[in-house]
Amino acid sequence: MSDAPLDNLTDIATLRSQARRHIERGAVTAGYSADRDKVLKLLNEALATEMVCVLRYRRHHFMARGIHGQNVGAEFLIHSNEEQGHADLLATRIVQLGGEPDFSPDNLTERSHAEYIPGNTLLQMIQENLVAERIAIDSYRDMVRYLGEQDPTTSDLLKQILAVEEQHADELADLLVGMPNLQV
Repeated sequence: MSDAPLDNLTDIATLRSQARRHIERGAVTAGYSADRDKVLKLLNEALATEMVCVLRYRRHHFMARGIHGQNVGAEFLIHSNEEQGHADLLATRIVQLGGEPDFSPDNLTERSHAEYIPGNTLLQMIQENLVAERIAIDSYRDMVRYLGEQDPTTSDLLKQILAVEEQHADELADLLVGMPNLQV
């Protein structure tokens, strides 16, 4: 065990007192040091990005054709479902922070970091999904850097999602290997 001083820890009486103040804020305690409004805005942008990705992957699942269409389409469906899981995690965290998840379709693509580009061929679909994953990767990295240690729970959540987005990008890059540039 470390003999490091405990000077940086809040004493028990203070913890108890602070916990009783503003209990309606739920998980957002006096120790929350991030700019909550900014974090909620970022999380809602991430939510919009995930929803756009869900919809694009879902379309590509149904539109995948050609000799590779069935296998690639199945991969698109898996990714769509995983992106929906990310959206659910983000929405849950938004509520935990006292916000409201914005699922409004009216401006979904404006809030999304990724674009909704349908793609006409299997190759274009893979490429557009890969571009979107690369955008998500950089967006999540930026958010993690922004949060630093101010909101470790949100940072950890974003890191978990980031790891899956990197896996998606790797899988999509693998699909491009040997993919003929056919108009299917």
